[in-house]
Amino acid sequence: MEKFNQLTGIAAPMDLVNIDTDMIIPKQFLKTIKRSGLGVNLFDEMRYNLDGTEIEDFVLNQPAYREASILVAGDNFGCGSSREHAPWAIADFGIRCVISTSFADIFYSNCFKNGILPIVLPEDQRDALMKDAEKGANARIEIDLEAQTVTSSDGEVFSFEVDAFKKHCLQNGLDDIGLTMEKVTAIDTFEATAGAARPWV
Repeated sequence: MEKFNQLTGIAAPMDLVNIDTDMIIPKQFLKTIKRSGLGVNLFDEMRYNLDGTEIEDFVLNQPAYREASILVAGDNFGCGSSREHAPWAIADFGIRCVISTSFADIFYSNCFKNGILPIVLPEDQRDALMKDAEKGANARIEIDLEAQTVTSSDGEVFSFEVDAFKKHCLQNGLDDIGLTMEKVTAIDTFEATAGAARPWV
């Protein structure tokens, strides 16, 4: 998993509440077990017409936001089913941070396991960043995970809270497999000892 420490990028404003995981990645794209390739179908039903052409006024189809790496969203982002394909699609598109006032619990946890930083801010601060994001590609927001701050394009700084363990995992690029591999020496030692003590197993 890619490490996350600092990020400076374009923020896309998505002022919608209750964006659920089916809106993020519709069910017909859940057949894959690969984490790559889903970015093209991120927000598919809002992003494309039935004939596959782009819906021009959807935020991520607008020239200013095609390279967005931050998403500023409405309340209760990631609600609905627990599909991990939702953060897979977000990450594959290139978004590394989502800012909202609240997230669904499972989606929130899945973000950390896929290299995405979900930031919870009070409504007034989120609204300030939403307005900042509406300025377009020239307005870049800075995220500093170590300092736990978000800095707007105008230099306004907001602090956020994050669980210390989740922060450690993001900063070191550790998903569940990575955490297990940190213990590989202890695991190998246990297996060797157990095998010698019970060779019939």
